[in-house]
Amino acid sequence: MPYTPDLDRLLTPGARFADEHGGYLIEPHPLADIVLPTGQVVGCDPLVCPEAEPFTVTVPPGRYAARAWVAVVLREDAEVDRRVAALEMIVLDEPAVRWELAVAGDQDVATLGEDDYFGYGVDAGAGTFADPTALTVLEGWGEDRVEEVFIPAELPLSPVPGLITAVLDEATGANIVTVATGWGDGCYGTWIGRAADGRVTSFVTDFMVVPE
Repeated sequence: MPYTPDLDRLLTPGARFADEHGGYLIEPHPLADIVLPTGQVVGCDPLVCPEAEPFTVTVPPGRYAARAWVAVVLREDAEVDRRVAALEMIVLDEPAVRWELAVAGDQDVATLGEDDYFGYGVDAGAGTFADPTALTVLEGWGEDRVEEVFIPAELPLSPVPGLITAVLDEATGANIVTVATGWGDGCYGTWIGRAADGRVTSFVTDFMVVPE
């Protein structure tokens, strides 16, 4: 079956993971609300692919709380680094009883092999959930303006690496909230949580920081 991370464990404040190098301590950090005027959700590296297709699952238009799940990297129990392990957009404040892979366009989970997944490519070290309304505006920006807003001389490192928040469409409030994507560039999958009655609880992108 397609790959699904252990999100129930990852999205737990204080959760600890370990590998041969040391440990990882999970911290949740609230972010600015994500404003979705159309209810469509795009997961992407907005600096590289703002034209990315939205996921096939939509939500009611509105504002949604967001969290960055940061892995504090420990060596001999001392913090030596911190990386964003996951980005979560909360739709319903209820526990997820199951997770499904988010797909876009004509992606079909049935075509995936064991341990495969669909994800979005990252080439600028940034990830977001955003409405197409905001991303369409970003597509029209020049390189200088993109760098001024999203690539400052000093990117935030703590408590949430790479955190940048900007309103792109003043009329609707559609915004882009970026975080640094785990260890950097790669391909990262998004999963949708469902409550017992099938309602969507959240969208979560796993940046593959902590060991399985």
